[in-house]
Amino acid sequence: MDLKGSNNSTSKDKKVRKKKSAGREWFDAILFAVVAATLIRGLFIEAYVIPTGSMEKTLLVGDYLFVSKVNYGARTPMTPVAFPFAHHTMPITGTKAYWEGIKWDYHRLPGLSDVKRNDVVVFNYPMDADAPFSRPVDKRENYIKRCLAIGGDTINIINARVFLNGKPAEVPQFGEKYYYVQSDGTDFNPQAIQDLNIEAQRSTADEYIFNMTASDAEIIKKWSNVKTVNPYIRPVNEYDSQIFPHNPQFKWNADNFGPLIVPKQGWTVKLDSSNYALYERAISIYEGNTIERKGNDIIINGKKADSYTFKMNYYWMMGDNRDNSLDSRYWGFVPDDHIVGKALFVWMSWNTNGTFFDKIRWSRLLGGIH
Repeated sequence: MDLKGSNNSTSKDKKVRKKKSAGREWFDAILFAVVAATLIRGLFIEAYVIPTGSMEKTLLVGDYLFVSKVNYGARTPMTPVAFPFAHHTMPITGTKAYWEGIKWDYHRLPGLSDVKRNDVVVFNYPMDADAPFSRPVDKRENYIKRCLAIGGDTINIINARVFLNGKPAEVPQFGEKYYYVQSDGTDFNPQAIQDLNIEAQRSTADEYIFNMTASDAEIIKKWSNVKTVNPYIRPVNEYDSQIFPHNPQFKWNADNFGPLIVPKQGWTVKLDSSNYALYERAISIYEGNTIERKGNDIIINGKKADSYTFKMNYYWMMGDNRDNSLDSRYWGFVPDDHIVGKALFVWMSWNTNGTFFDKIRWSRLLGGIH
């Protein structure tokens, strides 16, 4: 074979690669960082901050925590086209940070465990489905509460005590409640109240309302100028229209509620006038059916029905700050497709009311969530 001139040809074909410009290198680096961060946030772990006191004193306003997507299995995006690092609204323009032209069905990757009772869980706010301009499930507001009951459980609240399947539920160690505190007429030491981090309101000359933990209440009882300390509990059969299912047929309030069975995937409930109000929302809003009552008949998807089999698991979420928490007592069940992840630990805690030297709550750093 004639190989004449092969060396010259090879040398001519060699091309010197052009060096990337500084701008191109920055673009590639930023693109890689955005993709990597998006995958980490979506599939593994994400940072959140506590904006309200509904979980005090378990979690404080200004706590920054990591939430695991791995524990329950990462939820695949339902609205995949979205601006990176913006949840649902652009920070400056206030416009939508996502595009609904492409929507994917709900799927969840295998996880380490199911949602368990007493887990502190981040989830999408179910009531956002009712807003005039309702958002997709994965773009609804993020809430954090404690899971009190899982699918199949019967929950009952009696005089502010939660019962699960007929047995007293575990009480959160740092959970708070309102207490009536009566003094002997002398004022309390403001510094002593501040040291316990208790929210106190004066109602009369010698009566106060303290929002505090059970252990704080035991300390207050020992103060020399305290006459009585009693928890504030709403009476049995006192109907509160704000409480789920918002129906006077069920004379429930935040301290006396139920019994109520939490739906479970595969559970078939017999439907009639006695429980229609309890499950109508889950069947229609969360599971995508049309349901209505016509006289004594219940019509699902145009057909008469006397039962329904649920497609998803549901959960009952409540805040540890029981009298300052809008939770499942007010809006009912949380569907499985709304679950975001499990709260793991606090990596930073910032006290906006602290002085220069104690803005950071050092004792809370890297603390677990129980």
